[in-house]
Amino acid sequence: MKLTVEEHADVSDIEVDIRCVAVDRRVQALVAAASALDRRLVGTLDGATVILDASEVLYAETVDGRTFLYGPDRVLESPLRLYELEEQLAGAEFVRASKSLLVNFDHVRALRPYLNARLELILSNGESVIASRQYAPAVKAKIGL
Repeated sequence: MKLTVEEHADVSDIEVDIRCVAVDRRVQALVAAASALDRRLVGTLDGATVILDASEVLYAETVDGRTFLYGPDRVLESPLRLYELEEQLAGAEFVRASKSLLVNFDHVRALRPYLNARLELILSNGESVIASRQYAPAVKAKIGL
């Protein structure tokens, strides 16, 4: 990988150009890292790289070693691992709800007790996810309980 940094007085914002033979996981990870500065996330959908605001994501989940970003109307695959997403979104409204789940608290509409001291989180699209017993206290603390 070759990196070049140039300073230009006439540029109003940072510009990043990536030239590559093919878009692979390394390129996707680079785009994801650069996008993190503006709280944007990167995912793939039907072979296309999609950039979206973190606020659009209802939750992120790891399934079979792959990380997915769930929006109200689409599911994207993320090149990042869940812990990397959690670090990237530190300070945002995302909270760890289980070993394999990060939830955007801006989209949580209700909490309901669930079996074995777990919590059911009802999201803005009507879908529900389960917060594990281990992470339930952090979820409750997020709303001041």
